[in-house]
Amino acid sequence: MNQSELTELLMKMKDKGLTLAFAESCTAGMLASELVKATGSSDVLLGSLVVYHPEAKKKLLGVKQETLDLYTAESQQVTNEMVMGLKKALNADICVASTGLAGSGGSEHEEKPVGTMFVSILYDGKAEEFREVFKGNSLSIRKQLTDYIYEKLNGIMDNHYDR
Repeated sequence: MNQSELTELLMKMKDKGLTLAFAESCTAGMLASELVKATGSSDVLLGSLVVYHPEAKKKLLGVKQETLDLYTAESQQVTNEMVMGLKKALNADICVASTGLAGSGGSEHEEKPVGTMFVSILYDGKAEEFREVFKGNSLSIRKQLTDYIYEKLNGIMDNHYDR
């Protein structure tokens, strides 16, 4: 999304009195960094936790070692625990967690290739899970995921909060 589209999204959230928080693994702060380029970010964004390493996921968000062992750090199950820990930590109205494989060296395999990304969005007592596979280099994959998440947030605002 470009700056004006992000500003429009932020204005929708601000008009509804909503706050937003991120738990970022593979995006490594890109979600927050992109958002603050838009007007109104300080009215909506509570914060973003970069939890790149499994130890950070455990210590800051309460992700269980058993979940990491069973499903790997790059999984929907871990992303779900991340978003719940984020809700507990910052209590934003909308919480977003993301993790995945932006490059090789993680838990990639035939059914989970590099580019596989997991997102959990928690809002109004509902949780939505997303799994997508993006192509490109690490930076391109992270940028695609960032745009994808903002599109999902825009859809949530249009479909859930504009009633």
